[in-house]
Amino acid sequence: MFWELADDMIAAGLAHEGTMMGHRCLRVEGEFLAMIFPKTGQLVVKLPENRVAEVIYGGSGSEFSPAGRKFREWVAVDEIDLGLWRSLLEEGRDFVVPT
Repeated sequence: MFWELADDMIAAGLAHEGTMMGHRCLRVEGEFLAMIFPKTGQLVVKLPENRVAEVIYGGSGSEFSPAGRKFREWVAVDEIDLGLWRSLLEEGRDFVVPT
């Protein structure tokens, strides 16, 4: 599902494919945006720190802390929901590259 959404963004010229931590990811103007974390299958997306807290508090995600290091502007989304994922990717894109 992630790559279907990512492909739409890529086709629209809003993002491109890259790598992060040795895994395929979605990037915007050279900045990391999102990926599927292979160890968990979760969507991992970059958002403002306060938004990360909202997603976690709302029960849709958890902190992203591979190897025990917390990434404060990244959330690991537990819920598999196309609408939620699309929304978070759009929010993340606006955060990574403000207009």
